[in-house]
This record gives sequence, C-alpha cells and structure tokens, in this order.
Amino acid sequence: MHYTSLDQFITTQRAALSKGPIAVILVEDDVEVDTTLRHHLQSGFSHVLALMPALFDLPRDLQETVHRIDYNVSLEGATEAAINTIIDAAQGQWIYYCYNAEYLFYPFCETRAVTEMLAFHAEERRSAMLTYIIDLYADDLDVYPDAVSLERAHLDRSGYYALARHDPANDGHPKERQLDFFGGLRWRYEEHVPPARRKIDRIALFRATPGLRLREDHTFSDEEYNTYACPWHHNITATVCSFRTAKALKLNPGSRYEINTFKWHNSAPFEWHSRQLLDLGLMEPGQWF
Repeated sequence: MHYTSLDQFITTQRAALSKGPIAVILVEDDVEVDTTLRHHLQSGFSHVLALMPALFDLPRDLQETVHRIDYNVSLEGATEAAINTIIDAAQGQWIYYCYNAEYLFYPFCETRAVTEMLAFHAEERRSAMLTYIIDLYADDLDVYPDAVSLERAHLDRSGYYALARHDPANDGHPKERQLDFFGGLRWRYEEHVPPARRKIDRIALFRATPGLRLREDHTFSDEEYNTYACPWHHNITATVCSFRTAKALKLNPGSRYEINTFKWHNSAPFEWHSRQLLDLGLMEPGQWF
C-alpha cells in the first residue's frame, strides 16, 4: 500500500483512519526502518503508517501490511504538520508517533496488546499518555560507528531527573502536573544538544480531538494532554526506547570526533523487555496490573 502523499492517503483511506490505535512512524533515514515497523505491528496497532522518503525500500511483507506514504520528514516543521493533518482526519482515534529506530515499550507489553492498555487508560478518563525517550546506544562505536546495534544495545540505568515546567502566561509559576524530564545522552552530552532539545518527555500516545495541535516541543495545545497524571492518582506511563540521539551525536561533525564511547559506569545492556524498564523506574503501570 503505497501513497504518493499524505493527502492522497487521507482521501483514499478514510476507513483506515476510522479505526485506531494508529501508529505513525516518521522515517528520517534508512536505519532500522523494518524493525521499527515490525515492532509496532506486533504491538497490536490497527494501522501502521510509514511516512518516508520515496527513495527508501521496504521488504515485501511490509509493503502489504504498512501504509507507506511518501513524505520528507527532514523539512522544518514536518513532524507537526504531518501529525496535525492526521489528527484532523482521525478524530476520536488514539494515535502514536515516533521516528525510525525508536521502539515503544509499555508495562506488560510482552503479553498485552496496546489496545488493552489504551482501553484501560481511557477508562481512567485520560486522553493522552506521557512517554519517556530512553536513549539506546551500541557499546562499541568502532564496530558500530552509527551507534546502532539491536544485539549490543545499552541504556543508562540512572541519571534521570525532572524540573518544574514554568508557565510564562502565569508569572512563571509551575504548571499543574507538568514537569520537564531530562537524562540519558542529551544530559551527558548537553554541550552538543541545543537547550530546546534536551528534554526526554514526549506525549507519544494521544486521542485526536477537534482543534488539538502538536507543537514543536512535542507538547500539545490542550494543556491537560501535557500532564503526567490525573489529579486523583498516578497513571500508566510508557517509554520510547530510541537510538535517535546516539545517531545524531555520531552524525553531527561537532560531536562525532569528541565521543569515543557512550558507555559509562551507569550503562547496562538493554534487555528488550518491559520488566527491566519497570525495575529501573523508567515507566510505571499506575493502577494497571
């Protein structure tokens, strides 16, 4: 299923946008595109959309199961434009978005489909879910110069923290139930990361509603969507385990030759299992057991 533009997909596939949850994979380069798509297909999304350059190839099995849409993700504002267009076309549906070489993990994801988790989350009167971007990186940059290896992936087991999110419209007072989260490679190599891109929080799962807009900083126009929990108890949170920052640090000429290894004393092999992320406190099940 190949579409030459997002508009063509929306025009011809209204039925696909009427059944969620929908996963939108924004493909920036040709690294681990197939594994990213397969991971989210296996998670139980009703439809998986791959927004990607026309010159990239997809394996035959993915051509039959993924909605491939020609799209240039590298343009300024391309992410917000794509997601906001899909929001308008998929009203009422749960939407998830990430980039290639990023993998969604949520509590008990090995035995429970994403539809089950979102059904419970909706029962708690929540329309969005906070996810943390957990940096992955290869342990040996001589063997894996782009810092990507599924078999040798590592993560930071500590070094994460949160700060109050101040509201300029309210004399700088902290916003209710909103925090800015930091950690991982963006914290350890912050001198190579612009301040606006150092946060690791993203509202990657949300329900499309009229007038909702994704902003450049991965927050939404509806402030309740940007909260980490409802007022009465903790909610489910999830993680997006991502090679994206590691790739960027090794691609950027300003940092490429400054970094010989991403490993440090708090590195640990990534086990590709939600239990490890729960044990490290990188996500929580809330009231869902």
